[in-house]
This record gives sequence, structure tokens and C-alpha cells, in this order.
Amino acid sequence: MNVNKLIDHTLLKAFATESEIEKLCNEAVEYNFKSVCVNPTHVKLAKKLLIGSDVLVCTVIGFPLGANTKEIKALETVDAVKNGADEIDMVINIGKAKEHQYDYIEDEIRLVVSSSVGRVVKVIIETCYLTDDEKKEVCKAALRAGASFVKTSTGFGTGGATVEDVKLMRETVGETMGVKASGGIHSYEEVEKLVEAGATRIGASSGIKIMEGSKENA
Repeated sequence: MNVNKLIDHTLLKAFATESEIEKLCNEAVEYNFKSVCVNPTHVKLAKKLLIGSDVLVCTVIGFPLGANTKEIKALETVDAVKNGADEIDMVINIGKAKEHQYDYIEDEIRLVVSSSVGRVVKVIIETCYLTDDEKKEVCKAALRAGASFVKTSTGFGTGGATVEDVKLMRETVGETMGVKASGGIHSYEEVEKLVEAGATRIGASSGIKIMEGSKENA
């Protein structure tokens, strides 16, 4: 398993500095991670730092609460693409999901997908706040709206990725979409279990620790 190319090397702290973003990008190049995942304000810098590498720039939209209007999420996406984002991780309106307004969820995802102009769009459903039935319905909405991935968590909620949620999401979307596990993933052993459950991408701030674990298990 080429675990490095599963990892979105992530730094989304509110107080992240440019020097920390530079360190993140240098690490991503050294380990040849799939992408760096940064807040929108750092997209332009990350893109510049990663010139000449095949590491992608991923950013977050409506993050971390998902409570922006869908029109603002679309504008954020347009701006992120203009600044060089290769992938978009958007947070759904979780309150609308709790109200079972799945048409609204589908509409906002479709708007972000359209605004991304062909970029990979991952839909963060924030599993810790949803029932299993709600998780399934949101995954179906993401599938109908043309998203590329469904993703477990922001890492800022009350819980992160679980094997059970990844299995449920994979069973719901089948093989037509990616499933990104994110939130509280710190070890290679956890990654192995999540991939076995159906994850095809891993979001983690512990990418280097995971890589060290992969060498130990080689």
C-alpha cells in the first residue's frame, strides 16, 4: 500500500502561520503526499511552494461549521480555484441535514461542484452529529450532486473517523465515489483499518507519524 499517496497532509488550525505552511509543504514534498490541506487564506502560498512537485493543494469551504449560505460557499470555491486550489473539501449545512432537507444539501453540493470547474470535490458530512440514516441520505445527495468524495469529519467536531462510519459510507456510495476518512487518525494501524473498511483517502495532521509506522510495518 503506497500510504503516502492516500494522505492529505493537513494544517487547518486557526493560528497557523506562513512559516508553518511552508514547513507543511516541505514535508509534503519530502514524503510525496497526495496533497496539503490548508485554509483558503493559505492556498496561494501553498501553490507557490509546491511548484515543480506533484503534491496537490486542497482547501476547505464553509469550514468548519458548514453554516454559510450555499451562495457564499460557491463564492469561496471560485476564489479558491482562482488562487490555485486543486481540490475542494466542503462542509455541508449540518442543521439542514438534521432537518432532513436533503434537497438543500444536494443543491449546495451541486453549486460547489459547478463552481469548482472540474476540481475534485469532497463533501464533509461531519458524521459525529448525524444518525446512520442521515449519513446515508447525505451520501446519496453527494452522489447525485456529482461530488467526487464523501468525507467523515472536519476534525473540529465531537468525533472523527471511525471504521463503522467508513463502512457505512462505502456501502452507501458503492464504488463510484471516493471515501475520505479524516479526524483523529494518528497511526499506520488506524489507516490500515480505515482503508480495509473502504477509505480511499486519509486526512491527517499526523502524516509523518503514519509514514514512520508504515516503515515499521513494511
